Amino acid sequence: MTDIPEQPLAGRLVGDEHHLLVRIYYEDTDFSGVVYYANYMKFFERGRSDYLRLIGVHHHELAQMDPPLAFAVTHIDITYKAPARIDEIVLVRSRSTGVKGAQFFLHQRIERDGVLLCEAHFDAVCLGFDGRPRRLPRVLLDAVNNILTDQNGT
Repeated sequence: MTDIPEQPLAGRLVGDEHHLLVRIYYEDTDFSGVVYYANYMKFFERGRSDYLRLIGVHHHELAQMDPPLAFAVTHIDITYKAPARIDEIVLVRSRSTGVKGAQFFLHQRIERDGVLLCEAHFDAVCLGFDGRPRRLPRVLLDAVNNILTDQNGT
């Protein structure tokens, strides 16, 4: 069994990445005990949400802004490499790759003991509750730009 260090509920920021541990439960698997492919999307969503939370962007606060804001995924490029199984603990790694206008780009990986199980590139857009694109909130722009600056060493 993997020796897993204690981790806060929302994961932690490690360098330019967010790390979130996820246990695989019975509900996540198909009849053979392997994670059902669509459930990786849920794990990625948890990683993105907690990543945003730790850099100061909270979904409930976005919804209370004037105008109210939310995020929607507009594109996903996902590759499955190996299965995760019931009772395993996997690491969801999330990293910003850029921001532009209303768009936010991320790369995410799911690993078990350093072995890549699944990875995805996500494009998300910030929307008003009217469904129209809105510029990203300053708190997200500043946080992501700081992370990207650190990644590039500038």
